[in-house]
Amino acid sequence: MSDALKELGAHIQMKRPDCVLNWHVTNGELTVDVALNAIAALIEFLKTDPSCKFSTMLDITAVDYPERAQRFDVVYHLLSMYQNHRIRLKVAVREDEMVPSITAVHPSANWFEREVFDMFGILFSGHPDLRRILTDYGFRGHPLRKDFPTTGYTEVRYDEVLKRVVYEPVKLVQEYRQFDFMSPWEGAQYVLPGDEKSEAK
Repeated sequence: MSDALKELGAHIQMKRPDCVLNWHVTNGELTVDVALNAIAALIEFLKTDPSCKFSTMLDITAVDYPERAQRFDVVYHLLSMYQNHRIRLKVAVREDEMVPSITAVHPSANWFEREVFDMFGILFSGHPDLRRILTDYGFRGHPLRKDFPTTGYTEVRYDEVLKRVVYEPVKLVQEYRQFDFMSPWEGAQYVLPGDEKSEAK
């Protein structure tokens, strides 16, 4: 299987050197790094090329690397049921860049791209209806970014007096704490029930 994926990676790079920046097979999976402006063209090639036939769009997601200049990797997973292959495409994107939409090639990418926009704030140029899909219309921020606070910005609750849902800024009743998850047996300065039995021996 690994040899077949290496042949496939070499074939894609030979046919579309304008799109492919790099490729590798790791843990039995083919990953191709793609130039941002060439992602739609490469996905169309992968769908129509007889050696590829990646006709099924499985998923589009993203990964946030805040320390990088190209902060995000937009990741595409495709399946070829004809050739029994899977492929992962990665596109590095700066925070101020837009990713070309692939809805013209794979209409099923519509909701995937909306989810990536909602969760990460990545914009897709040419998308027919780019709006939030998982969070509410007035939601502030993008929850899967690494700098998004774990508490969020807004609390949503039902108010019994007003008889409606209300939105309020998050208020913590105590100082937000980080826990070290240390085992209670490590460095404990207290006596647990039953400890006196071990001392009696």
